[in-house]
Amino acid sequence: MCSKGAMFTSQTSSFQDSIDVEEKDDFDSEDMAAYSQRSQLSCYYTIYLYQGTSLTLIDSSLPPEAEPELRTYISRRLSKGALLGGMGNIATVELSLPEKAVGCYCCLLEQERSPEQPDIDGNGYVICFMGGSEKGLNLFRLELDKYVQGLHSSLQSPELQNLETEVRPYLSQWFEESVMHVHRVVQLVQNNICFLLHAALSHRHVEVIGSDEKTKTDVSRFIKAASLQGLSQQDSTTASLCKAMSEDAQSHLLIDCSTCPPTLSNTVTNRFCDDWIQAFLNAAERRNPFLLRQILENFKLKAIQDMNNLKRFVRQAEMSHYALFRCCQFLQGCGNGDVLLQNARTEHSDLPEACSIISVLEEFLMEQAQAQA
Repeated sequence: MCSKGAMFTSQTSSFQDSIDVEEKDDFDSEDMAAYSQRSQLSCYYTIYLYQGTSLTLIDSSLPPEAEPELRTYISRRLSKGALLGGMGNIATVELSLPEKAVGCYCCLLEQERSPEQPDIDGNGYVICFMGGSEKGLNLFRLELDKYVQGLHSSLQSPELQNLETEVRPYLSQWFEESVMHVHRVVQLVQNNICFLLHAALSHRHVEVIGSDEKTKTDVSRFIKAASLQGLSQQDSTTASLCKAMSEDAQSHLLIDCSTCPPTLSNTVTNRFCDDWIQAFLNAAERRNPFLLRQILENFKLKAIQDMNNLKRFVRQAEMSHYALFRCCQFLQGCGNGDVLLQNARTEHSDLPEACSIISVLEEFLMEQAQAQA
């Protein structure tokens, strides 16, 4: 009995640590002042033309006294070779701003070499996005990299005649487009966020109807951010599971935005996903997108830890009935048994002994669900 109690206490403590990030994480001290009210949010952009070793300012939303300080910082980074073409660099910079120290994302977009000047190096544009903290921006590095790459087609000449019509509006939207999408999705579905979390973990296709393209893109990016693809050690089998789920139209989660609030159909959730609802809602209410993303990352980390635990238990259960009993206890306690077993079956599809163990566990969960119905 002591062993069982310790096991469940450990699981509960670990889970509570994951969802309590907003109570003890340093996002509160770094970012909360800036995000307590959306109207007071401060974010900035700057774009420089980079030729040889010189930086020429093209456009900036920074106060006049802060831009030269940023240029000095960027010049120093370039002289040290710290900015590589197409790869974003994130650091903390101290500028003459109300925030004093802010997170700064910088990326060098190199121009394609012309046939007339094939040996000239160092030509291109340096794009900088500033706001929040270094830690916060790091959570959105992939989104920021992708957003900067979207500028390539607009930066065709040093004159930039399209500055006011294309480049400036695009740069001005960097925070809304690259950071706020997680917040918008949580605000859109509210308590129903558990269904999107479950769909992401179980590789279900999510279809959005009755909405504009921006909302569809937001939901798609949220599902991608919440999914474990690329993080767990089962990508080859995960791909086949994703394909199978996407071909089964009846398994699609449908979000109909023609109603207010949106109507969700074909919904599936479990206790694990339900337990995260309040953490997402609390962070959304505080309008802190960085905190929201950290909670999402903690959600994924806990799911991966549980998957690894299940794999270990399944290996042990092949040789021990007691390990099989512990496996059943674990699945009953974690609240995510359906997702874990679905992934485990896919990963162990070529291992008959493991598949037979998984079948026993699936039957156990089914009996438990029927007993509670």
